[in-house]
Amino acid sequence: MRRLTFSLFALFLAIPAAFSQEQKIPAAPRQEQKKPAPAVMHKNVNLVVIDAEVTDRSGSPIRGLRADQFTLLEDGKQQKILSFVYSDIESLETAGKTAGPPVVIPVESTATVSNDALAATVRDHRMILLFFDLSSMQNDELSRARDAAFKFVREQMTPADLVSVAVLGNQLTILSDFTNQRPNLEKAIAGLTPGINSQLAGLSAAPAQNGEYDVSEDTGAAYTPDDTEFNVFNTDRKLSAMQGLANLLKHIPGKKIVMQFTGGITQTGEENRTELEAATDAANRANVSFYTVDARGLMAETPGGDATTGASSGQSMFSGASVFKQSESRQDSRDTLSTLATDTGGRAFFDIGDLSKAFRQVQQDTSGYYLIGYSTSNTKPDGSWRRVTLKLKVPGARLRYRTGYFAPRDFKHMSTDDRDQQLEEALRSDSPRVELPIALEVSQFRLSSGEVYIPIAAKLPSGALQWAAKRGSQEDEFDFAAQVEDAGTKRVVAQLRDTISVHLGAEHFEQVHRNALLYQGGMILAPGSYRLKFVARENETGRIGTFEQALDVAAPDSKRLALSSVLLSSQLAPVAKSSEVQIKSVGLAASLKNSPLEFSGQRLIPSVTNVFQSQQTIYVFFQAYLPKNVDSASLRGGLVFFRGGEEVSRTPLLEPVQVDAKSRSASFRISLPPGKFPAGNYAVQAIVVAAGQPLAAFGRAYMAVNSAPPQPAPQ
Repeated sequence: MRRLTFSLFALFLAIPAAFSQEQKIPAAPRQEQKKPAPAVMHKNVNLVVIDAEVTDRSGSPIRGLRADQFTLLEDGKQQKILSFVYSDIESLETAGKTAGPPVVIPVESTATVSNDALAATVRDHRMILLFFDLSSMQNDELSRARDAAFKFVREQMTPADLVSVAVLGNQLTILSDFTNQRPNLEKAIAGLTPGINSQLAGLSAAPAQNGEYDVSEDTGAAYTPDDTEFNVFNTDRKLSAMQGLANLLKHIPGKKIVMQFTGGITQTGEENRTELEAATDAANRANVSFYTVDARGLMAETPGGDATTGASSGQSMFSGASVFKQSESRQDSRDTLSTLATDTGGRAFFDIGDLSKAFRQVQQDTSGYYLIGYSTSNTKPDGSWRRVTLKLKVPGARLRYRTGYFAPRDFKHMSTDDRDQQLEEALRSDSPRVELPIALEVSQFRLSSGEVYIPIAAKLPSGALQWAAKRGSQEDEFDFAAQVEDAGTKRVVAQLRDTISVHLGAEHFEQVHRNALLYQGGMILAPGSYRLKFVARENETGRIGTFEQALDVAAPDSKRLALSSVLLSSQLAPVAKSSEVQIKSVGLAASLKNSPLEFSGQRLIPSVTNVFQSQQTIYVFFQAYLPKNVDSASLRGGLVFFRGGEEVSRTPLLEPVQVDAKSRSASFRISLPPGKFPAGNYAVQAIVVAAGQPLAAFGRAYMAVNSAPPQPAPQ
């Protein structure tokens, strides 16, 4: 299936004098954006929650402390403690040997459980999620981790433990929600079987950096493949999964432990730093601590590699460089695990033969903890690392807590990677974004029997935009992205991404500011059922608007006469590009030599909202697709107008203005003069018939006509 990214940003610079701003979408049943969920108002208090474990010299938790015994500082400045709660897990843990009544806490948020009920259920419970990274573990490492998990569930699990199981293979999958039911957990762990994902673990070695030894395995091949790009992607994928896991746990109150069993995560230079910070940030915001466990355990490595590894090339095997590289590669794969654990208040476990020791340490660390909340005095949304220092006025007490967090980051402080990730998250999210109001219209025009052109027109109200005055002009920048998924397989079949910069002089800015901005792009799809997601972002403020709708592209029928979408417009614009608009397309793009919306050096600009003024000229465009053995000379097309269910006007049947033999399409362009319709809502029905044959096709659109605004009296 081919993909098309075809972009034009029409700024209404060629608007006739009679054109004025369009208004609300008419009440007629045309395509509308889905209604967003009811708005929820949130007051920004910059609340930060830190979990602190306080133990005596023997490691036993200290209970009964007060908030005034703690001193909390952020970047050296003392903060006022607003909330103070102790979670006494040890009391429930030692209350009895039975697991108690069945408890199930969904990992993913559900609206059927209230926040108060959820908090009461998890109170004094230890939340542990067992996370198995199949893409980084060899088969023996997975078996070692799985055996340790079985031992924990069967022998070490206490009545205070609620355990969940997740796995990263081809995708992040939740095998079990948080529960105290051992049979359910054993069934989930038993499903962890070695497979093809373990082959990715052999490709995760870090390439040599500057100043390191360049050592490569001698495979006897003519050249050595460079796996750097794969390693960057694979590491990003792991860190992104951990970020997504933390976001899933955000709705569960209290502290959550994620025990990650892995064969190591290797960063490739600076490329993965953004994803690492994002994963750490998401964990700290969700009160999640990562306990990373190197499933390779305590191993004695053969210098230069075992029998499965070819000898190193060159002199490295004689100089010791291959041994140094082997040790450095193992250490590189642990640095990220150590960073994740330290920055989220967890621990990292390396070189342990019995992985069950990690479970005992988790239980010891979380036998009781204080949740301390404060409102930070630093309200700058710069995304910087804020160091937290907690002090306690109790002699002999020992403290463990997360040492800091990443501050919120507004759009201006985001890096390019962060901005790209924000767009990707908006495309993947099921929740609509409505900060930036948009109206969208999607049409269909057939190019051939297997290709349909899908023009996308999005309108942004200029009054909602934040223009910046720079160097005597008004400037703004926009990002537009669209994604089409197959309705059945959920596979992405087409994408679109454009960044558009606009620089307007005073005269054109006043004209544009009275109207709206229109974006035009398009894709080529094969017949099928799809789901379209469209995202628009204004880069001066970072506000985002989304639009989502089903898209059915019908397969052609060689025996029937068919019509395209019926487009309404009040404007024709020159095809030539404007120096005031710069367009940058991301990714592979194909050009459409002859767009159905272009003719005689002009382009038809869709109205989108289909609201017109009575003094405007209205343009109507549609195409008819001929079946076999039908002569295009016999086709005639016209329009019929209905108001309140009654016919009020019609045009004569006209010949097509253009016929394309390749696509067997006949184009009709009909202009309606100003003043033809009084104010009101209308249904516009297009009719195409074949003279002398029992063939006819119908299409419909809706429009609203408003009265002309009163003219000011002469002075």
